[in-house]
Amino acid sequence: MVSTGVINILCGIWGLLVVASIIVFIMIKLKPEKDLKELAQRTQSWWVMIGIFTVAIITHRIFGILFLCFISFLAVKEYFTMIPTRRVDRNVLFWVYLSIPVQYFWAYIEWYGMFIVFIPVYMFLIIPTRMIFAKQTEGFLRSAGTIQWGLMIAIFSISHTAYLLILPVIEETASGGIGLLLYLVFLTQFNDVAQYVWGKSFGKHKIIEAISPKKTWEGFLGGVVSTTALSIIIHSFLTPFSWSHAIIAGMIISIAGFMGDITISALKRDLGIKDTGQSIPGHGGVLDRIDSLTFSAPLFFHFTYYLYY
Repeated sequence: MVSTGVINILCGIWGLLVVASIIVFIMIKLKPEKDLKELAQRTQSWWVMIGIFTVAIITHRIFGILFLCFISFLAVKEYFTMIPTRRVDRNVLFWVYLSIPVQYFWAYIEWYGMFIVFIPVYMFLIIPTRMIFAKQTEGFLRSAGTIQWGLMIAIFSISHTAYLLILPVIEETASGGIGLLLYLVFLTQFNDVAQYVWGKSFGKHKIIEAISPKKTWEGFLGGVVSTTALSIIIHSFLTPFSWSHAIIAGMIISIAGFMGDITISALKRDLGIKDTGQSIPGHGGVLDRIDSLTFSAPLFFHFTYYLYY
């Protein structure tokens, strides 16, 4: 049963999307000389992404977990398409892909102990062990680190969204895991937009120009303040948080989201590419879209789990 709070916030999100689409349509009509194709594509992609996400979380939780599992699969696929790997390690990647459904299965059956150690312990040991049988030591350390880092960001980090989804309803809230997941994803994506708007409007002082030239202190701080304020406004609809916990949660999501964003930016700059893929028109790849979640999802999950579960 989907709570009233979740329905209200989803209606608000769809309402914002309608308004944004109208604004983009008017801009295209009023300024035909400007190339706004990418902006139009981004808006159209948001309709698809929000539509799929809405269906996934309001139906049976198994569909939500399968959807999130598929997101991890796409992110892993993009990651290893970008990253150069040794020919002898191709068989090792089979175990990486196999770990995706296994990790999400632990979330589905609510086995927290195995969920939390499977990737950073068991897969951490399995991957180099399997690599040894390739009998090639050249590039071993770099390859092992590359594969294991991909496991952490694209599978382990993102799988925390699935465990959020299955958290039960507790006395303080009627939204349960669905509300917590919606809260995390909405605020993370809102933070990306808020930092962009604040940075575009007032940004003057660069943070890490060598990695992300467009990131500014004004954009970062504006995003943190805006996201934390929205966290306070919507927390009673979706979470069991007190006011103080909502403030901390908003700061965790905004700061961690920023760190996830620039970490993937550093990866792309190292590889000399603009986007991680082309699967989402106007946005780039799946990993481009969930880069902030690679940091915000696990930190938000453990904050919530420690305090309330």
